[in-house]
Amino acid sequence: MALLTRVANVDQQSFDATVLKSSTPVLVDVWANWCGPCKLVAPLMDAVEKEYNGGLKVVKVEHDANPSLISEYKVYGLPALILFKDGMAVAKREGAISKKMILDWLKENGVALAA
Repeated sequence: MALLTRVANVDQQSFDATVLKSSTPVLVDVWANWCGPCKLVAPLMDAVEKEYNGGLKVVKVEHDANPSLISEYKVYGLPALILFKDGMAVAKREGAISKKMILDWLKENGVALAA
């Protein structure tokens, strides 16, 4: 039985509606099948979304299948995390990262956990 995940996969066609028009901040995880560090970060995405309990939406974008998004948001290294608020990319971080580092980075960029 497959493990259910809360994190949605988005592509170029669904990006606008899912990310740019979201009233909730969105963390975009850009990944690729061939990327080893992406596989380390992947399980953290569900945990982070669960921790925010509706205060943050987390989505995944597959690098190779979405070249226009990769170009538009200037993704040069993987995995890449891009934080969107009110339809705008407000922060980007590339490279492997721990859950604590993700939570600290989100807090530094104005997305704090609910008390």
